[in-house]
Amino acid sequence: MNRGLMRVYDAEGAIAPCRIVKHGANDGGALQASAATDAVMGVSDSQIARDAGQRVDVVKSGFAHLELGGTVERGDPITSDAAGKGVKATPAAGANARIVGWAEVSGVSGDIIDVNVIPGQIQG
Repeated sequence: MNRGLMRVYDAEGAIAPCRIVKHGANDGGALQASAATDAVMGVSDSQIARDAGQRVDVVKSGFAHLELGGTVERGDPITSDAAGKGVKATPAAGANARIVGWAEVSGVSGDIIDVNVIPGQIQG
């Protein structure tokens, strides 16, 4: 798998593998994402869970493994659910959703799929 750019951050809370990650409260910090409106920055590495105070690898571009929290189709824009799992971004009219990237394959809740990590934002 071509992960592209990966960077190491300080986990400011528990971060599970294959989850969407957002910026932490401090420079160089990371937290597991918990909402579609979080300023997401990438996907946690697929190796092991990290606790607060540990270092965590975050895939910032390229391809990453992501655990799903709902059904997605290949090509769907992906955002975070409350547990940092990937779900299809479907913002309401006039609302915004932060996305971590695009699904490369289709899947359902609990599947781990490949996503093309390209953080951004879409409007409903």
